[in-house]
Amino acid sequence: MRRPPCGLFICFFFVASSTSLTTLLSAPRNDALLDAMQRELHRATVSLGKASPATYYLSYAVADVHSLTIAGAAGSLIVSSEGRRRLVDVMMRVGSPALDNTHSQNRPSGIASGSLPLQDDPDAIAHLLWQLTDREYEQASSTFLKVKTNQAVQSAEEDRSPDFSLEPPQTHLDPSHPQMAIDRKAWEDRIGRLSAGFLKYPHVYSSTVYLQFATERSHLVTSEGTALIRPSTISRIVIQGETRADDGMELLRVETFQAGSPDQLPSEAELSGKVDTIAADLKALRAAPVAEPYAGPALLSGRAAAVFFHEVLGHRLEGHRQRGDTEGQTFTKKVNQQVLPAFLSVTDDPTMKELGGVRLAGTYDFDDEGVPAARVNAVENGVLKNFLMSRDPITDFSHSNGHGRRQPGLMPVGRQGNLIVTSAKTVKDSDLKQRFVDEIKRQGKPYGLYFEDIQGGFTLTTRASPQAFQVIPVMVWRVYPDGRPDELVRGVDIVGTPLLSLNNIILTGDTEQVFNGVCGAESGQVPVAAAAPAMLFSEIEVQKRAKGTQRPPLLPPPGFDDVAASPNARLAPAIEVTP
Repeated sequence: MRRPPCGLFICFFFVASSTSLTTLLSAPRNDALLDAMQRELHRATVSLGKASPATYYLSYAVADVHSLTIAGAAGSLIVSSEGRRRLVDVMMRVGSPALDNTHSQNRPSGIASGSLPLQDDPDAIAHLLWQLTDREYEQASSTFLKVKTNQAVQSAEEDRSPDFSLEPPQTHLDPSHPQMAIDRKAWEDRIGRLSAGFLKYPHVYSSTVYLQFATERSHLVTSEGTALIRPSTISRIVIQGETRADDGMELLRVETFQAGSPDQLPSEAELSGKVDTIAADLKALRAAPVAEPYAGPALLSGRAAAVFFHEVLGHRLEGHRQRGDTEGQTFTKKVNQQVLPAFLSVTDDPTMKELGGVRLAGTYDFDDEGVPAARVNAVENGVLKNFLMSRDPITDFSHSNGHGRRQPGLMPVGRQGNLIVTSAKTVKDSDLKQRFVDEIKRQGKPYGLYFEDIQGGFTLTTRASPQAFQVIPVMVWRVYPDGRPDELVRGVDIVGTPLLSLNNIILTGDTEQVFNGVCGAESGQVPVAAAAPAMLFSEIEVQKRAKGTQRPPLLPPPGFDDVAASPNARLAPAIEVTP
């Protein structure tokens, strides 16, 4: 089964409603919600602990989300919506930590989801929690009976670890309430102006600029005694442009900026410059030749190398992938063995907030199972040491290290946070290209490929499919060893298998670059970051990208009729764009 793609394409949760921001800001500011959750949790735990089969673990998780989304295209707003919603998940385990209803492929049986009232009405909250808890018990108990039956008739599993790890309860009650502190009208005007910037470029067929701002207060209570209240805010600007080459290939450029609040995002002048850069890149890509399949020396920028490691290594370090009988288990039996060149080390540290002045998207204090976030030294000097663990144990790794993550409505699994690659074999970034050219000459290749920017990728980890990956670059250059100028090419994807590809790295630059994005996998969309220095590979394989057959528009965009009739005409719109 193919994992959902992950990368720069941002999937951001928001809910549209008629609730005004004024209402949001005047909502009661107390912990009545937590009190109501704890009372109903205690009542249900006592009762269902006596049932047959008995519940041994129960938790309530609530995400109270306030959100605002503003999107613009062609100089006008196409979306301006705000909303608030309380999403609740009841997670339950029936049986015992050694064997419960979530065993093997039955993890979805451990959760029931719904919505809670926006008001802190304890009776209404308790009533809805009771309904969800009863529904979840019916699901969990019936699944547990099937699990026990399967255990009696199926062959023994490779990993007989328990289904759940016991972890110390945590208490962290942050009383702060994040504010919707944003000048909505000013941002609507700004988004409109930014989106109008694309009107100057007739080759950009569609474009969008959008702002996403959300505040959240998450509540978690468990039958083990954990009680967490965690506030957070996030702001993103996404600028996207699309075009189509004459041969039908769709071409896309995206720039994303993330900060804790809107006033920390780049200035309008900087964002306007990114609009121009995207348009220039798309124009160059339309004219670029299509790359051919290739295997040979390659240089990845730091951002490209970060995405490469996220896809090729990071997902294979996630703990639950070492256990399932359907998983390829690329690195399961390689603990304390060399899996990377000896000069490379890899950590995942969700406690790290920024790197080189760039805020990291995968930062959090507690994971979604209530376990404190922790730095994990996954690979030390090329040797595999650890996995990214949730409360789903595997052989020799019986406890969580704070990497159980999920989006509301899904069960948590081990996921990446901030994946950081460091190197002990570096040269100055300014010298790395010459080393690249030297490698091209040494191998007698006509050219090498430089991957400047990446838009995402995906990887396959199950046994039913090849243990392969695909990384999707957007700005790729042929680098010639005879001194000819670098040549932009299009329509190529990096492909390969992890064990071979990871050991083709021969040298790195000396400066780490950050890639922030949102990753989609079994437990949904979660924000992640990856950082790495530029990397020189002795060999990387690429394949042609699939393309469409639809031709570019025959009718020129409004205001460019004269340009279409006269190829030598100046490319300027007949439309006045107000800055």
